[in-house]
Amino acid sequence: MAAQIASLPRPLSITPPSLDTSIPAALLRSPCFFHQRFEGLVDIQKVLEEIKDAQEADEEYSHSRLMQTATGVREVSKQLQRKPLKRAVRSVMIVTRARDNSLVHLTRELAEWLLTTPRYGQEVGVNVYVDAKLKHSKRFDAPSLRARDTRFKSMLRYWTPDLCWSNPEKFDLVLTLGGDGTVLFTSWLFQRVVPPILSFALGSLGFLTNFEFDKYKSHLNSIMGDIGMRVNLRMRFTCTVWRKDRSANADKDAVEEGEQFEVLNELVIDRGPSAYVSNLELYGDDELLTVVQADGCIFSTPTGSTAYSLSAGGSLIHPSIPAILLTPICPHTLSFRPMVLSDTLSLRIAVPGRSRSSAYCSFDGKGRIELKQGDYVTLEASQYPFPTVMTGTNEWVESVQRALRWNVRGAEQKGWSQADGEMDGEAEQEEWDIDIGDSGGVYSGTDSGIDVSEAGDVEGNGGLGSASKNGTQSPSRKGTLSLLNM
Repeated sequence: MAAQIASLPRPLSITPPSLDTSIPAALLRSPCFFHQRFEGLVDIQKVLEEIKDAQEADEEYSHSRLMQTATGVREVSKQLQRKPLKRAVRSVMIVTRARDNSLVHLTRELAEWLLTTPRYGQEVGVNVYVDAKLKHSKRFDAPSLRARDTRFKSMLRYWTPDLCWSNPEKFDLVLTLGGDGTVLFTSWLFQRVVPPILSFALGSLGFLTNFEFDKYKSHLNSIMGDIGMRVNLRMRFTCTVWRKDRSANADKDAVEEGEQFEVLNELVIDRGPSAYVSNLELYGDDELLTVVQADGCIFSTPTGSTAYSLSAGGSLIHPSIPAILLTPICPHTLSFRPMVLSDTLSLRIAVPGRSRSSAYCSFDGKGRIELKQGDYVTLEASQYPFPTVMTGTNEWVESVQRALRWNVRGAEQKGWSQADGEMDGEAEQEEWDIDIGDSGGVYSGTDSGIDVSEAGDVEGNGGLGSASKNGTQSPSRKGTLSLLNM
């Protein structure tokens, strides 16, 4: 729940009866860009005061009040998912593959439309940020675009990774042109606060890109108009690398903090070029969960459950479910199956000192780092979710059906009779001309081809048994018919 409800971050963990209600409300403000639009949805200071009053009156936070608070937290989470965001979008960032010439032309078309379409009572559109790599691109042709109107000189701007890192609040909306890789690159750009992301499907698969570019005008007019946008707060991981202090006077268990990454899909730890099986210790809240002996291990978010984890045998998880999916890669024991863990766990994956080889980890397929003996990586739910604009409530299932052909058959099973209005307009279906269920006939029951046998045994009593010409029953025949009629 912590990943989904950044409005109630970790300092508000309810642990009766020693809850510290003296925390200033200013410290509980959400670090998430999107959640700041919902500050009026829940009064955190009022919640703290109610808990404090309940503790003073009852001397403890009762179980019933705790359940009510938990129910309220879930309700806030639902409201964050359902409530549309209606806000003026003044600055739009466009992320595209600068090396794809066809996408550069589409970026030019989209940027020109955003600049020239009047918005919010103005004669011109909104500020547009494009990749700095397109500044001198002949295909994008920024000079001719700025020459159309003198005001466009200040409205057409360029973004860089440093700008995304230092000032993510400059962007009210981010548009991606490409596939899922472009969306992952956008998550890589915003390693802390993330603006709402709207992704157009211009790639190969498209689990995360659910908007059609051909209809971009209607989509953006709705989102930037009175309808607003509904956002799915996708969970991310905060992964931190810790290296063993190998200096001469260092303590035995001393470590130094290394790189830190915000991960949208998965953290992968594998054996790398080593010929030995990986030997990893997995801890949850500082308690040993298991020792991983495999080619590697995947720690996936619900969003990443359709990626590498799925290829390794992991399950599909809806992106609104806060969870950590643990999927081993070719484990040494067949009983080591994929497992869904709670997002409240703080995981630590360590390379023990007795390991025969080192391990390698990657974060969303980037930043590959070697973990030597004594090093480890910590993983926990991030306070900075990845907000993606939704097309509808059922978009995830539709994307799975479209990309994976999930539960799609080549042909549907035919029914015994066609329903009204389902005739193909040619000849109507003829009635059956077989002997089924006639009261004085030879047999009745299932359509299983039961008939008079070569020995002359005939089915009788409505298919419950068989009788020969001399009136005796065949035991084997009787058993067969009984099973068929069941």
